[in-house]
Amino acid sequence: MIRIVNSSQGIPLASLHGVHRDIYMELEASNELFEYTTAAELFFELRLRENIMNAALDLHNSKAVFSSFQYSSFNPAYWVKGDRGYLLRPDVLPSEAIRDVFMNGHMYGFECSTAMVLIFYKAVLDSIRESDFNYLFNGLLVWNWSYDPDLFIITKRGEEFIRGDVVYFYNPDHKDPIWLGENAVVLGPNKFFGHGIGVKSAPEMIAALNTLRKEGATRSAYLLKQHSRLNVRYLFRFSKNIW
Repeated sequence: MIRIVNSSQGIPLASLHGVHRDIYMELEASNELFEYTTAAELFFELRLRENIMNAALDLHNSKAVFSSFQYSSFNPAYWVKGDRGYLLRPDVLPSEAIRDVFMNGHMYGFECSTAMVLIFYKAVLDSIRESDFNYLFNGLLVWNWSYDPDLFIITKRGEEFIRGDVVYFYNPDHKDPIWLGENAVVLGPNKFFGHGIGVKSAPEMIAALNTLRKEGATRSAYLLKQHSRLNVRYLFRFSKNIW
């Protein structure tokens, strides 16, 4: 359910189109309360979630490969490999380095949790002022679920997923640790993007993970009842749009 604190009325549904309308209707239909200070803050969430979905599809088309840390790769013009991940070079801007992942994906290899963090960074870059992005995320270290505190990812229990959420398909009988599960962006009803598997329905995601189980496995992969989201209220203060 949507509640706008400083307004007696919501946003007229007729004013929304395409994916913004779809996201709005999912927020409104949810049993969870989505509370906003102003209508502009709500519009920011619609745009941010759209940008998450767009970044997921851009990564899917980028030719970045799925890889463990041992065999991973990042463009050395922007990133330096260390013991805990890839550190932003001091002579480049965070915005340029994040864009490069999506523009030159053939130079990158990483696993699915790193993919989700990079998707979140790209969506935030497309949603806030670039100068603020470069200030907030100077000195980035990227790998797995390592991320700057200003990215402000919130993970909660629940199974009411909204487009732009990140969910997790757990694979308890995995053969290799890298296939313990698959993080995925919600793209629509029963439509997900997971780096290394692609754009699939939930049954297709589970079927793919089930091919990556150890010999004699008896437990199927399944979708966990949890989701990860960005803190809209915090990021809204840096919005590049004047509403």
